[in-house]
Amino acid sequence: MKRPHQRQWRSEPGSIAAYPVRLVMSGSTSSGPGPNCDNDVMGLERTHAPQQTARWLDEQTGDVARSLANGPAVRFPDQRERSGMRRREFIAGLAGVATWPFAARAQQPVLPVIGFLNSGSLERYRLLLDAFRQGLNDGGYVEGRNIAIESRWAGGQFARLPELAADLVRRRVSLIAATGGSASAHAAKAATATIPVLFIGGPDPVEDGLVSSLSRPGGNLTGVGVNTSELMPKRVQLLLELLPSAAKIALLQNRDGVGADAGQRDVEAAARALGRQMIPLMISLQSELEAAFVSAVRQHADAILVSSSSLFTDRRVEIVALAARFALPAAYAWREFVEAGGLISYGPNIAWAYRQIGQYASRILKGERPADLPVILPSKYEFVINLKTAKALGLTIREGLLATADEVSE
Repeated sequence: MKRPHQRQWRSEPGSIAAYPVRLVMSGSTSSGPGPNCDNDVMGLERTHAPQQTARWLDEQTGDVARSLANGPAVRFPDQRERSGMRRREFIAGLAGVATWPFAARAQQPVLPVIGFLNSGSLERYRLLLDAFRQGLNDGGYVEGRNIAIESRWAGGQFARLPELAADLVRRRVSLIAATGGSASAHAAKAATATIPVLFIGGPDPVEDGLVSSLSRPGGNLTGVGVNTSELMPKRVQLLLELLPSAAKIALLQNRDGVGADAGQRDVEAAARALGRQMIPLMISLQSELEAAFVSAVRQHADAILVSSSSLFTDRRVEIVALAARFALPAAYAWREFVEAGGLISYGPNIAWAYRQIGQYASRILKGERPADLPVILPSKYEFVINLKTAKALGLTIREGLLATADEVSE
């Protein structure tokens, strides 16, 4: 009787022979594998080519055999051992071995997932998303290593936010970062009462109905309140210091934005106190931007204030270009507008706010509750001037005003 021998081979992908399975075969003189073979599955002879044997095994065992990838070796018994074994017993054994790689995968830890909801687009918010990631890094979380981020972008279509928020809830994320304005926070709040929600909102998160208290938010929401609308009168003053002769100041607002009415009242009051007139410009679509600037010029506006809204932040490059085209000195809420070529900005650092909610996300993932984390308010406001834009508009900035700027862009 010949001694059993051992053979290994490789074959094309998709074949049983392509997997790391060692076939230990006897040297019997059977007529070979086939449906009428007495030895059936066990009748593998050395005279058969590896490809033929693998093809026959595929026919007999089907998908079960293909699950052997990266599995342990399988030994085919010799004549004496296989005399009492039936094909169904052999296939059952293969099925048991096939579960090995899946069981190993099941033991791997599952990464927590953060849902990142934004009313704008990735292209325009990429740097702010990076600031959020930096906040996560501060708390020891690195995307792709021990945390995953699922992003949902509304692209300026606010009506999409409720469905995008609901999709993140169905995804069973660990928490939701609702960014790009209060509309995102409201959509997330309506979608879940249990998943923690972090927001960047304003002008007043309590009055806006997001939290019950700034110090003890309660519920499942907390975040950063930026209060930019309250800074509108200060922006009016700064514009008039740049352009003392300005008699009419236009105010560009998002008709659907939270706090739009309050912002308009503040600007009207500030303009009236300084003997100036305010021209309201309300839009709700990005396509209405150019028409709004045309309207400002027709009404003889001398300057324009752009309120804080994700509708405008997402289109800041276009807005800055329109202000330059119509030669309108403009004041903005965020420094990102000045970096894009805008004249001046006064307000909190929005990248700071995104980093703050990233840090809060880290704390929540470690077990803290949103209800116990106070809403963060900015303690510093930045005044940024773009000298190149001022010169293009023919404006001379006095030294005293330059000295008060936190940053002057050449």
